[in-house]
Amino acid sequence: MRRLPPSGYFVGSAVFHYLGPAFAVLLFTRVEPLGVAWLRIVSAAVILAAWRRPWRPLSAAGRDTRRLVILMGGILAAMNASFYTAIDHLPLGTVAAIEFLPVIALAAVGMRTRRNAAALVLAAVGVYAVTQVQLSGTLVGLSLAFVNAGLFAAYIVSAHRVSRSPGITGVDGLAGAMLAAAVAVMPFAPAAGAALTDPALLGAGIGVGVTSSVIPYICDQLAMARLPRPTYALLVSLLPATATVVGLIVLGQVPTPADVAGVGLVVAGVALHRDPASTPVPERR
Repeated sequence: MRRLPPSGYFVGSAVFHYLGPAFAVLLFTRVEPLGVAWLRIVSAAVILAAWRRPWRPLSAAGRDTRRLVILMGGILAAMNASFYTAIDHLPLGTVAAIEFLPVIALAAVGMRTRRNAAALVLAAVGVYAVTQVQLSGTLVGLSLAFVNAGLFAAYIVSAHRVSRSPGITGVDGLAGAMLAAAVAVMPFAPAAGAALTDPALLGAGIGVGVTSSVIPYICDQLAMARLPRPTYALLVSLLPATATVVGLIVLGQVPTPADVAGVGLVVAGVALHRDPASTPVPERR
């Protein structure tokens, strides 16, 4: 996996990050948002646990690592619950734009060159353009979108630490965190009741789990293991762009010219950025 650049993993993460939720919106007519969140987390936890059996490496890891993994699981549970409830009230692109705002601070840390500072400004202006034309909706939806944004920044910090934790690989840490998240969302199980008795809905819910949590979060871990946190945080500015494209293709949410211009600025900022010269952390096997 060394041949694929870490930014390549992030592109995979960015595409699936909103492709799965876009399909989840289509389930909202039959399953409550918190029920969809439950299906996503539990199905991802079952798949990752069966594949990685994270209890084995976690039992050998230090106490601090186990606490970090549990913390990440709690963040994932709260983040997904707030995210799905938010996109039930707001367009997907709006939630994606708001989600980026606190991440700007993470990207600003470590931007030591003028080139990278300019890249951050371009990306921030691009996201601001998208946000300005889309920042409308219910108070509940906006409040949950901002809660989700704060939790997404916390996810980046915790997931980045897990990807480099001693004694455990990032993917094993992710599997353990997803199990912890599954425990945390168990009170939401009744909201998924309709899907539990309908094979088609259950299959769709599992599909959301695979496309929303399994694939993108694995890509995150592979990218984070080789990217500095500020660089990864800047790449997150691609998310509003991918959300806009996915929203157009899957949900028919047509972007305005201002949206398109904002997306272009984000892409330009990411293209301008260069990783700081440093020794990469070797990928663990």
